[in-house]
Parts: sequence; C-alpha cells; structure tokens
Amino acid sequence: MKDEEEDNINEEETNDELESTNDEIADEGFEDIVSTGKNHFYDNDENPEDTITKVTGMYKDWFLDYASYVILERAVPAIEDGFKPVQRRIMHSLKELDDGRYNKVANVVGHTMQYHPHGDASIGDAMVQIGQKELLIDCQGNWGNILTGDSAAASRYIEARLSKFALEVLYSPKITDWGMSYDGRRAEPNNLPVKFPLLLAQGAEGIAVGLSTKVLPHNFNELIDASIKILKGKPFTLYPDFQTAGIADISNYNDGLRGGRVRVRAKISQLDKQTLVITQIPFSTNTSTLIDSILKANEKGKIKIKKIEDNTAAEVEILIHLFPGVSPDKTIDALYAFTACESSIAPLGCVIEDNKPLFIGVSAMLKISTERTVDLLKKELEIQLEELKNKWHFSTLEKIFIREEMYIDFKLYSDRESLYEYMYKRFEPFAKSFVRDIEDEDLQKLTQIPMIRITRFDSDKADDFISKLEDEMKEVQHHLDNLIDFAIDYFTRLKEKYGKGRERQTELRSFENIEATKVVLRNTKLYVNKEEGFFGTGLKKDEYVADCSDIDDVIVFLRDGKMMIAKVDDKKFVGKDIIHIAVFDKNDKRTIYNMIYRDGKNGSTFIKRFNVSGVTRDKFYDLTQEKPGSQTLYFSANPNGEAEVVTILLRQVGSVKKLKWDVDFTDIAIKGRASRGNTVTKYPIKKIELKEKGISTLRPRKVWFDDTVQRLNVDGRGELLGEFRPNDRLLIINQSGKLKTIIPELTTHFDEDMIVLEKWHPKKPISTIYYDGEKERYFVKRFLVENENKEEIFITEHEKSQLEIVSTDWRPVAELIFAKVKGVQKENQTIDLEQFIAVKGIKALGNQLTADKLKQVNLLESLPYEEPEEPVAEEMEVSGEDNVSDDIQTELDEDGQITLSLE
Repeated sequence: MKDEEEDNINEEETNDELESTNDEIADEGFEDIVSTGKNHFYDNDENPEDTITKVTGMYKDWFLDYASYVILERAVPAIEDGFKPVQRRIMHSLKELDDGRYNKVANVVGHTMQYHPHGDASIGDAMVQIGQKELLIDCQGNWGNILTGDSAAASRYIEARLSKFALEVLYSPKITDWGMSYDGRRAEPNNLPVKFPLLLAQGAEGIAVGLSTKVLPHNFNELIDASIKILKGKPFTLYPDFQTAGIADISNYNDGLRGGRVRVRAKISQLDKQTLVITQIPFSTNTSTLIDSILKANEKGKIKIKKIEDNTAAEVEILIHLFPGVSPDKTIDALYAFTACESSIAPLGCVIEDNKPLFIGVSAMLKISTERTVDLLKKELEIQLEELKNKWHFSTLEKIFIREEMYIDFKLYSDRESLYEYMYKRFEPFAKSFVRDIEDEDLQKLTQIPMIRITRFDSDKADDFISKLEDEMKEVQHHLDNLIDFAIDYFTRLKEKYGKGRERQTELRSFENIEATKVVLRNTKLYVNKEEGFFGTGLKKDEYVADCSDIDDVIVFLRDGKMMIAKVDDKKFVGKDIIHIAVFDKNDKRTIYNMIYRDGKNGSTFIKRFNVSGVTRDKFYDLTQEKPGSQTLYFSANPNGEAEVVTILLRQVGSVKKLKWDVDFTDIAIKGRASRGNTVTKYPIKKIELKEKGISTLRPRKVWFDDTVQRLNVDGRGELLGEFRPNDRLLIINQSGKLKTIIPELTTHFDEDMIVLEKWHPKKPISTIYYDGEKERYFVKRFLVENENKEEIFITEHEKSQLEIVSTDWRPVAELIFAKVKGVQKENQTIDLEQFIAVKGIKALGNQLTADKLKQVNLLESLPYEEPEEPVAEEMEVSGEDNVSDDIQTELDEDGQITLSLE
C-alpha cells in the first residue's frame, strides 16, 4: 500500500510538473522528450542511458492531441471559408450584434468569448488584423497603421461594424453548417458560407506544432477575374499584391507552394543629388523596422548616410540624406543588399480540409473556392425556389379555399380528422394544379385564416400575386439551369460594386541580383607586408593597397608562381615575397594578367596571359608547371587587357649572340591560368625591363539595356546599346529636359521619365522642340553636349516649360499640327530641323518655331545621312574574351575539380 501511495504521489507530482511546462513544450514544437533525462519520464528506475525506454503519461497521446488542436483550431485556416476559428467566431459575433450601428470592439471581444475558449487579448489582436485589411470590417477610431507599425488603440476606444461586402458574401444562415460552441451552450458556424476567395484576398500566416502556413494576399479584382476565367474554362495566373505596395519579383513564386520565393523591395528614387526618398515599403515590414535596419547598416559601415527623416503619415515618405560625394545609385543598391529594403518571402500554401492539413497552391485554392461559391449559389437558389413554390402552393390553396367557400361547412364537423377529410375531398378536383401534395399543415393554416381576410379577399390581386410568384420561379429556375452564367454574373456584380479603389498596388518586376561586394561601402583600408607575406586591415604600419570592406576578397600572387584568393582579415599570412595584391572581383574577365616565369631552377622561361574568375577560397593555385625552384620574372595586372612591350636581357652564356630583344604581349593569346604559355628562351635571363606601356587588346564591351529591370547588362538581355571602350559614355535624356553622359556601369539606376538612352557621340548634335512657359512660344534648338561630367537642363527652367520632342538623329524632321482657330484649320507643316537652325550652345534659347497655336508636334522619319565610320585600331582584332572562356573550361577539365564561386 505504501509503495502504491508513493507511486500515486510521484505520478501526481509528475503531471503537475508536466502541465506547468506545457506551454514551453508547445512553443518549442516536437522534441525528443526522452533526452531530458528525468527519471520519472521512464517506465522503470534503471539508468536511461543503459536501456531503451518508452515515454508514458501525457506524452503518449496528449502531446499529439495538443499538436492536432493547435493545427486545426488555432493556426491554420480552413479551405472552405479561409478563416481560422478565432476569425470565424469574430465574424459570427459581429453578425449577431449587427444592427447597422458601430459596436465597441471591447463588446465584440466579450461577445466572441462565448464561442472562443481563449483570452480577450488574442481575440482583440485577431480582430485588429482583420480590420487593418480593410475588407470585412468597417472601422472607426485608431486601428493602428500597417505602414508605421503603430498599434491600435485599446479595444474600449475603437468601434467596428460589418462592411457591406461582408454582409453580402459571408452570411447565409439557411445554408450554414452549424455546430455547438466549446461549452455546448450556443450554436456557432462550423464554416461560414463565404462566396468569395477570401483566403487569397486577405492572406494568412500561422505557426502550429510541426507545420506552418503562409498564404500571401492577392488583388481583389484579379481574384474575381481569375474566378470568372475558371468558370469560362480559360487559363489564369495569380500573383501576390500587398497593402504596403512596393515592388515584387514573382519569377519564382511557384504558385505559392513550398519551395517558392517572392522577393520584395521598397520603392526608392532619387529626389536630388544628395537625397533619396522611399515612397513604398516591402510586405512584412514597416517604416520603423526599415529605418532601424538602415541605421544598423550605417553603423556597421555597409552604407554611408548623413541622416534619415520619417515623414510618413497616410503615405510613406522616408528621406535619406547622403554626404557630398556619395553615389546615390550605389547607395540604392546597398540599401537593397544590406537593409530591410529588400527581403525574401517563402510562401507556403497549407490549409485545413476535412480536419487534415493540405498543402496546396494558390491556383488550386482559387478553383476550390470558385467551385464552392457555385455550390453555395446553387443551394441558395434551390432554397429560394422551394420557398417560392411553397408560397405559390399556399396562395393557390387559399384562393381555391375562399373561392369554393369551403369555410361555410366547417360547423358540420366537430373534430379535426373529419374536417381534414372533408377538405381533402373538396381539393381533389384541383390536385393536378398543385406543385406538391397537400399536407395537414397546409390545411391547418387554411383553417386559421381570419374571417376579415376572407371577406376582403380580392381574387384579381390573388391572381396577380400568384402570377408574380410564377415569374420569380421561372427566373430562379433559369438561374439554376444556367448556373455557371449566374455565377459569372455574380462575380461581375461584386467587382462592379466593390472593386473600385482596389486596383493593384504592388508593382511586379524582375530583379537583378545585387552583389554585396560591388555595392558595400569600402570604409577600411587594406595593407600588405610583401616581404614577410602578410596582408590585412590591421597592418597600418605597412604598405597601403586599397580601400576595402569586410566582405571583400583579396587576390595575392607570390614570387614562386603561386596564387591565392582569401577573405579580408585583420592579419593573414599567405606566403613570403608577394609580388601583387588587389581586391578581387570574381566576375571580372577584363582584367588580364601578363606573366613571364622560369620553369624550375634552371629551366626554360615561358610567357603567358590569363584572367582569373572561378576559384576556391584559401587554396593555392600554381601558375607555373609546379617544378621546384620556379620563379616569376615579370608580372603585371591590366584592368582592360592592356599588353605592354618588354625588353629581355640574357646573361652571357657560351656562344649566345643575341642577348637582347623585345617581346610584345599583344602577340600572346589570352588563355587559362593553368596553361604553360609560350617559350621565351631556354637560356638564363638577366633582366626584364618595361619598354612601352600597353594598350587594350580586348574588343569593346557590348552593353545591353533590359527595360524589364531598368538595368544595364553584358549578358545579352534587352536592347543592345553598342560596343563600349573604356572611355565611351552613355547619353541619358529625361522628359524633364535634363541630360547627362555617364560611363556605363552595371549598377546605374535610371529615372522613370527617361526617354533617350544610347551611346554618346560627342560630335553628334541633339535637336529639340520645346514650349517656353515664360514666352508662351515654341522654340527649336540644336546643340552639342558641352560638359560630359555634369547634368544639364536644355530647356528653360520656367515651371510651365515643357519638352515636346527630342532627337539624336543627324537630320531629324518634325511635323507641326496646328490647332483650329476661329473655325480655320491651317495645314500641317513639315520642318527640316537641320536647315531650320544651326548648332548652338546648350544654354541658347533657340529659334521661335511658330507664332501659331499648335495642337501636336510629331517626329517623322529622318532624312538619310551616312555617319562617319570610327577608326578601328589593329589591336582590337586580338580577341581575348572568347578564348578566355574556352581556356578556363579546358583548365577545369584538366584539374578534374569544380571551382566554387566566391560569395
């Protein structure tokens, strides 16, 4: 007995302890409880490390029950109506309290607690989240701000009522599936009869035990359009749309299934040369968290900003002030790379269907919702038709009952049975005209008709009423016979009634990957001790190399012919006698290394040219033939493939007569870094001297502009802008009348009002027609860009001045279309701009085009002109880039390994 009592006590203590930690276990998810090592978790008292034991007590079934409860009753929405249980109960309570007036949220929360077995805080938070989505609840008061992250006022201060949309699509008691509340006192809907893809419109997010869900919100009108396409059997696509607007890359959306990704960005533009402005923010962020992330990136030295101003109210406005000399374009990319201005969202379509989790894509969700809407509409029509039939049935009975004066003989029958038998016999001649059989309930209603109603009965009005019912029945039957068309009309009415003001807010655009190493602020300095073989940011007493950041890589070449790439560090040893060190760019194929090395201690000398791209960090690569005593005799790094001329001086050995000659690196093809190279001499070299600096041996780089992402690229995407040498520039003209020329850098951002982007020819004039706001006249001017390093405006700066046309053709032609004045229409006029005005300065006003009022100015096809051909230097024929790619591939095959891209 004593042992049994002790066992019971231990079990009670164990259960108490387990219950006290239940919440903690739920938060942590499924764990290996056995690993806790508590003896009372086991069936016996043996050492748990020595035996295999089984968990007992609550962990045998209760935890699974708890996990199921969290999944089904708290965290994951139902596919039928798109609601989690707490949301469904809130909407049910709002309907019960609905009288057209606002209710205190505190009252709604209290009413909901009759159905929801949790505290008021969870109900209040869930209600605020529904209200902030501005679809189902008509809110009054301070409900918080999704843009700033400000929380809502206390529930006793804010009010709510159902929106008209919610009243129309959420409720239909006659077709609602009802169940009992948790305490058995009241009836609550198991699912609301929602006739709209609400789950996809609002989105859903929840973390349960062992699984989670994240359904992204979609556009109201686009969902309706897609539902209509489903009903018509047409293909459709769905993409997310967020209340915070912003920009989204949905190229890897994967229909909202597991494994997909949506990249979202803030909308950042350049206000002026030293100010950036954020006007839209990414989904799942707010201005507070966004600004915090920017400040943290600034503190870590990733970006460099002067100050931030948050002017957000109804719309987002965050001003980022830059220091003089800081590139706005580079800062924009750095904001995307190092702050919450860009984030990646992993959608996960998980819903509850038949009390089980179901992983499903958004297209399938919409199809299920659309089919359910059709089914609900059918049920409503069937109920409506049945009610109309019952009305018609009783109205017809009543008409016959009064017309045949059946009520007169009632006094002859003392009991109900005989009376009903009499009435059945009287109705027999009319039985074929009824839609269903007569029942006792019908006869009972007839016997209860007041005499005053009988005496005032109007047969004509009764016939009209019956005829109206018949018309309504025909209409409802027609809807049932053409159910798909009826459903399409239903969705169309929803869009017409509620779709205004719900246009897409998030811009869909493909993003280019921003390499952090290219946009990070290089706020530290790299030093090297070449003799001892150390480099790092902490060697401040040694030789300065370059500015760098803590995420950069460094490339190092040693005298013995070895090469290594390593991460920037405070101090790192790579090997004695460093001959070259630089910050490394893994995608740079235009930097060519020229090298002359001795093969072994007394071997021949070889010359080679190569570039470096894919490598593995902290691994030595031998650029020689790996013989002991090999040594680099000459080395140079050339950012644009320059090929110099060097003089070779030999030592006096035996009968060698030619001791001096020149070698031109232009004659050496660019190959892979593992290639042996060409033989220079088999005799010992005394000295190698630089005779002549090199010129570029690479072909001009082709640059394209991808209008989709508004970026330059060298990958062949978009429109080819031309072939660019190191000093060639791009011409950019905006609708605002501003122009500038820039070196084509792949990180450049372009304004939305850009109208001209092309390779700049310094001697090619620019022609324009513009309206001068001060003089209220149209002017023509032709000019050359005078300052290639400065942005200039080429129209007058009056607020009403406006650019009409601009052309970079040699001989442009314009058409003038005149406005009708006092009923007189002047004929159109064609202007040869080259003949109309000579080339003048960019600040010149130009010549007046016409004194007449213009309706429109058009550019026509330009006159023919043969552009002067640009001279092509002979060295441009030596191609390196194509050979580099092939050689590197060969080298990888020979090495027999896969090189890793540096991150």
